[in-house]
Amino acid sequence: MAASPDIVHRDVEARFEARLEGHRGELRYVRREVEGRSVMVIPSVVVDRAIEGRGVAGALTRAALEWARAEGLRVDPVCPYVDAWLRRHPEFAGLRA
Repeated sequence: MAASPDIVHRDVEARFEARLEGHRGELRYVRREVEGRSVMVIPSVVVDRAIEGRGVAGALTRAALEWARAEGLRVDPVCPYVDAWLRRHPEFAGLRA
């Protein structure tokens, strides 16, 4: 069975970090107020080449969107990967800003 990444939310730094086999990935975000609503803008997800294709970016995206949902945030997926991920996961469609 493939190993799952360990994901940590670093709230002060506004990022989610994944570690897998000594390599890392990260999803950065910015919280903004847009028309009276709190929005999580996600500009990027970056994963070390050594662990690309192993579900790390997807795990980071899922963790970030689950957190956004729990916080009552809408999501602006500026990052093309996150935008595509949201389209493939309709259970999160209601989060889109």
